[in-house]
Amino acid sequence: MSEVVTAGLLVIGDEILSGRTKDKNIGFIAEYLTNIGIDLKEVRVVADEEADIVAALDALRHRYGYVFTTGGIGPTHDDITADSVAKAFGVGIDHHPEVVARFRERFSGQDLNEARLRMARIPDGADLIQSATILAPGFMLGNVIVMAGVPSIMQAMMDIVAPKLKTGVRMLSDSVRANAREGDIGGPLREIANAHPETIIGSYPFFDEERKPNTNLVVRSRDQAKLTAAMDAVKAMIANLKVTR
Repeated sequence: MSEVVTAGLLVIGDEILSGRTKDKNIGFIAEYLTNIGIDLKEVRVVADEEADIVAALDALRHRYGYVFTTGGIGPTHDDITADSVAKAFGVGIDHHPEVVARFRERFSGQDLNEARLRMARIPDGADLIQSATILAPGFMLGNVIVMAGVPSIMQAMMDIVAPKLKTGVRMLSDSVRANAREGDIGGPLREIANAHPETIIGSYPFFDEERKPNTNLVVRSRDQAKLTAAMDAVKAMIANLKVTR
């Protein structure tokens, strides 16, 4: 079986922590990485503080195969992600000539101001993540992938960078509705999980159409045969349940 590839996600921005902006990127990135065979193992949210960003980057990039960041690469004073990445890697940062040239084609005269030129500052040695439809690029330095916080731009950047990433065997999953309360199945579900150690079994309670407590059971594995065996055991357990909701 191929090596498992892992990732961490660092969401950067005071506006996320204040609640002013509702994050729309975490779910998308988690699903995207799962579909290409990368396990998202941790998500952190930090403020626009250089020391906090650097500390989080250093922790995540040494722990996981990749670190994805969102936010903080715009034109304002608090967009400090690029500087923070440069500091974490101990490299310089400067205006990238290719990006500046693109900006000069787009903006003329006083429109190409200092604020817009901030978005052309890229750490030394980084590879750009850009396309004809993305004005200000993201970049990849080492195992850190820096992307925009705007969901539509971030999603375009993911499509660009994904083919360049090392991936592992995709995690497979199957689910079934238990028609039982979570507390009714906790014991037998634990026994199934112990009997199938190479699978991940999760229970997710919800209220069904009749407003009664119910549970969805999800089995995950990289091996189809082991997934099927565990799911068969889960379904047999559900069939043998005698509960009153």
